[in-house]
Amino acid sequence: MTARTQIAVVGAGPVGLLAALGLARQGHEVTVLDAEPAVVKSPRAAVYFHTTIAILEKLGLADEAHEIGLSSSEFMMHWLDSGERVASDMRDALEPGQRFDHNLHFGQHILAELVMRHLARLPRTQVLWNTRVTALDQAEERAVLTCETPGGEQRIEADWVIGTDGARSTVRRLLGLEFEGFTWPDRFVATNIDYPFREFGYANANMVVDPVNWCVIGRLGRENLWRLTYGEDASLDEATIVERLPERFAAILPDPAVPYRIDSFSPYRVHQRCAPTFRIGRVLLAGDAAHACNPCGGLGLTGGVIDADSLSDVLGAVIAGRADDRALDFYAQERRRVFLEVTSPMSTNFKRLLSESDPARRAADKAGMFARAGQGHSDVRASSLAELLKGAAMPVEPLTA
Repeated sequence: MTARTQIAVVGAGPVGLLAALGLARQGHEVTVLDAEPAVVKSPRAAVYFHTTIAILEKLGLADEAHEIGLSSSEFMMHWLDSGERVASDMRDALEPGQRFDHNLHFGQHILAELVMRHLARLPRTQVLWNTRVTALDQAEERAVLTCETPGGEQRIEADWVIGTDGARSTVRRLLGLEFEGFTWPDRFVATNIDYPFREFGYANANMVVDPVNWCVIGRLGRENLWRLTYGEDASLDEATIVERLPERFAAILPDPAVPYRIDSFSPYRVHQRCAPTFRIGRVLLAGDAAHACNPCGGLGLTGGVIDADSLSDVLGAVIAGRADDRALDFYAQERRRVFLEVTSPMSTNFKRLLSESDPARRAADKAGMFARAGQGHSDVRASSLAELLKGAAMPVEPLTA
């Protein structure tokens, strides 16, 4: 059985769904495929910076996202050994033209579900669950995906394929592309925990510095549920994580005697990797399928959302005849450059800042952060960082009504 679509997007996470919505809003036919039976709800990214909110606004999602999420401009660094803190507010570091003066907090699975509702309202769109890509072939004018489905094998012909199927991307593997870089020695453990952090003076977004018990703590939304992500030795038995959680929380929580409730947890390995190219013929990569970084600093999903926005603009323009396919090469080269020159080095440095083992360097880091405190911690939240992450403008004419 063979089906036909204009654009096949492999991977129904936020990046794939946002790319699909951007293309569908331009009137293009889009089919999204995913091997899972539904949106994955395991703990992952949960904070959206103002750059991402602006893209949600462009797609008509910002009002609902604000109704769902928690708006916050707070950020705080904590030093676990001394109890010292540096608080900042992104509103103190705004630049002219910055559209939003806050971040939004809510789980990425909620964003995926929001995008799906909007996608379902548009013609010539569909999301196919339980559809696992097993083969990929290309001809001059089309690409062909072979998929395993509950009803048997299915072939899907598409003019274009976008791979947004995560760091373990099947699309990238089928293209024969390496995933260059390294895997962090830590196993990251993302936990969703009900605990009164606000009563202990925590901001809605926090980083905790410690060579062993470093962590990132952020409120997940308007309710009192928090994401606490820490690292542990990857050689430890993953099956016994829950047995180690009380000891780890005793070291991290401001008062471990106060009761807490673990809503869920998810262990995962973290990569600092990038594909050698984001385009081969009629197949393009975006998000973690193209590049992956550690979550410290929240740059991974941000970069993926910018990929989705840029690629939907460029591919939409190529399909409509407003640009030739050299614009796709520009997308591939520029988004790769941004990852290698901006996203990866910055996320690596955030991870180093949190877990620095050298006492002298840790003290120097702390002194620098206190010195910058009066600037609203602008190295983390300034609009200039957003401009670096966005990179050069895509070479396409704007879509006119």
